Amino acid sequence: MDHLLRSIEAVLFASSEPLTPEDIVLHVGEGDVAAGLADLAERYAGHGVELVERGGRWHFQTAPDLAHLLRRTRDEPRRLSRAATECLAIIAYHEPATRAEIEAIRGVQISKGTIDVLMEAGWVRAAGRRESPGRPLLYATTPAFLTHFGLASRRDLPGIDDLRAAGLLDPLDEAALSLALETPQSLETVGDED
Repeated sequence: MDHLLRSIEAVLFASSEPLTPEDIVLHVGEGDVAAGLADLAERYAGHGVELVERGGRWHFQTAPDLAHLLRRTRDEPRRLSRAATECLAIIAYHEPATRAEIEAIRGVQISKGTIDVLMEAGWVRAAGRRESPGRPLLYATTPAFLTHFGLASRRDLPGIDDLRAAGLLDPLDEAALSLALETPQSLETVGDED
């Protein structure tokens, strides 16, 4: 294995968070990092640890078929409240979205801390301000959201038919979810999206 591949492997292994190819270049210097990542992903395919790309960021993860071996030693995170879960889904499917838009879709007001919980988890970020009266803050998902839920991009979010087929919808929630998954009107953002 050449020096560049070993360097990329070491940087990814030591990193506490997923890295973009640009982040990796900062550590290893110039070289064909994209080809190196593809080569390493191929080499690790089928191993107990695999190199995967989620949302343009690369990291090592336990092979999905072996994840059950680690569940005993892992602390279970606190579950999100129903309100936080609904807000996260609305933001993911409609991003960027304002608090008022989230409340309109949910049909109830959001408590002050609900979005704060999602931001503390690292799944939601401020994404600029809407060019409208009051210039409300816009919210969008983060790369950490994609990584946590195993999504390469937002296009991988399940549709209503996928959720129904998996038995994840009860009849009372289907009408509300149908409204939440409708395509919103085009939204403009102002300011830095990062």
